[in-house]
Amino acid sequence: MRKNMGTIDRLLRVTVAVIIGVLYLTGNISGLAAVVLGIIAIIFIATSIVSTCPLYVPLGINTRKD
Repeated sequence: MRKNMGTIDRLLRVTVAVIIGVLYLTGNISGLAAVVLGIIAIIFIATSIVSTCPLYVPLGINTRKD
């Protein structure tokens, strides 16, 4: 897959994932909310690492500067 995420997009996703992790570790979120947000955090980290968001492809979004 072609890379379609820019640096700012990737940094924002990692920041959100870290915030979710901190909220979980401090006990501010639990139960189903923690599971759902945890899955989102994992997806954000994974897409940031590979610089590709599969959802961007059908929507025609590209935040990467070529």
